[in-house]
Amino acid sequence: MLTLITGAEVYAPIPLGTTDVLVDHDKIIKVGPADRRGLDLLGVEHEIIEAQGCVVVPGLIDPHEHLLGGSGEGSLALQSPMIFLSEIVRFGITTVVGVLGVDTTMKTMAGLLARVKGLHEEGLSTRMWTGGYNVPPTAVMNSVREDIMFIDEIVGTGEVAIADPRSLGASTHELAKVVKDTHVGGLLAGKAGITHFHVGEGNARLKQLRELVEEYEVEAAQLYPTHVERTEQLMDEALEFATARAYVDIDCVNGDAHRWIKYYLAHGGPAEQLTLSSDSGMSAPRGLTEAVSDAVLCHGIPLEVILPMVTSNTADALRLEKKGRIASGLDADLVVLEGGTLAVREVMAMGRRMVRDGRLVVREQFLEKSTRSIELYGQANDE
Repeated sequence: MLTLITGAEVYAPIPLGTTDVLVDHDKIIKVGPADRRGLDLLGVEHEIIEAQGCVVVPGLIDPHEHLLGGSGEGSLALQSPMIFLSEIVRFGITTVVGVLGVDTTMKTMAGLLARVKGLHEEGLSTRMWTGGYNVPPTAVMNSVREDIMFIDEIVGTGEVAIADPRSLGASTHELAKVVKDTHVGGLLAGKAGITHFHVGEGNARLKQLRELVEEYEVEAAQLYPTHVERTEQLMDEALEFATARAYVDIDCVNGDAHRWIKYYLAHGGPAEQLTLSSDSGMSAPRGLTEAVSDAVLCHGIPLEVILPMVTSNTADALRLEKKGRIASGLDADLVVLEGGTLAVREVMAMGRRMVRDGRLVVREQFLEKSTRSIELYGQANDE
């Protein structure tokens, strides 16, 4: 089956103007004017997505989702349920990276791996981090190095907690062992091999990461801190790491990503080193997509500036060579957005249409034999 998206303004994520995108099965085979009449004359099976007045962008990549749900700190009753396919794909996210946080006891690495594999079976591209807040990190196998080397889905270690009272207070020496083991695992397996750090609200901020670079011969590019938007002081430190070629990540939980993107860029932060994540668990995956539309429509950040932060930058950080861009030979992860509102109109994940004309057309597979009827709406949606 060939699919032709025609008449849209294409952001690849750099703007290419109004042109066509032709997909064969799960790959993009052409970006440029396509001969629709030629397709008809050839007699090959194809479908046309008329996208005049719309924008075509790469499928979004979310590098930080608690796919098993939030840990529920404060009470066992406060744990949130797992993240479902429909929550992710309806908002244009086609690649997701699962993570554990403070709870690596009830929410296990094996459980996360199973969830990642299950979402992949349902059509998403999925990866995960091994470990959690604790050091030494919890692993599926005997070490994070073995996890990275022998489990296809694992791209690195995280989220390891620093500057946070919920961390185990690991010394910088202990962190260095984790970072180096992760890096070597990545080298041997041809993967990113980076360590994803949860940065808490503590005054130490990125102190331990600086010590890793200065005292343990760790390259900044091996470190990937998230939640760096907590304070201006933390963001200033993150800027230094980004300048040294580390990727840094802003989560979209509080709805103010636009503020921190502007701060980062205004203070000389390299745009190609910044990523955004939803940090879904208690919050929803849609926060990532909403951050993009809010920044563009309400705060004047050009789409071509913010779009790489949820596509190509993240793909580069995680070494996902076939993701995050629109070009011949790459994976057919594509999103069609309405031109005026940036509302999601079409979603294609690995060539499979998941959203058509704004309507979700896939369902979680377990529903086929289930008699359950569940409707859950977070009270924060009413605020």
